[in-house]
Amino acid sequence: MDSVMVQVPVAIKAKLTEKLKARIIEDLNKGIEEAELEMKQINIQQDRALQEQGDTPQREASIRRHFGQELQRRQQFHFESIARRDNLEKLAIGAEIMQGTLQRQVELKIGDDMRDIMNVEVLIEDDKIIAIRS
Repeated sequence: MDSVMVQVPVAIKAKLTEKLKARIIEDLNKGIEEAELEMKQINIQQDRALQEQGDTPQREASIRRHFGQELQRRQQFHFESIARRDNLEKLAIGAEIMQGTLQRQVELKIGDDMRDIMNVEVLIEDDKIIAIRS
């Protein structure tokens, strides 16, 4: 066998523009607001469940544990979103930010340079591909 088809990742990067920065910040702010509302709702649901439950300490501990886990997930998301927003606000226009990865199929042949095959990235600006680099 002289060749084989494989899938390799392609890094997708975006050149930060005012438009992209504003869109990402808006999305992060929406996520932060939703997390805050969900945390308030979880607290309300916990209070309601604690009022409805009987006098058993085990049930109360179970309710607090359940709602505590849900609250902790939202708090973690909230914290991470604020940190991402703060970091993004510090970035200069023109900076390249990671947007994700895609897969591409490549035929590997004996003698190919794996570094050239594996290190491919696509740079976009305002939803347009402006460079393909390896």
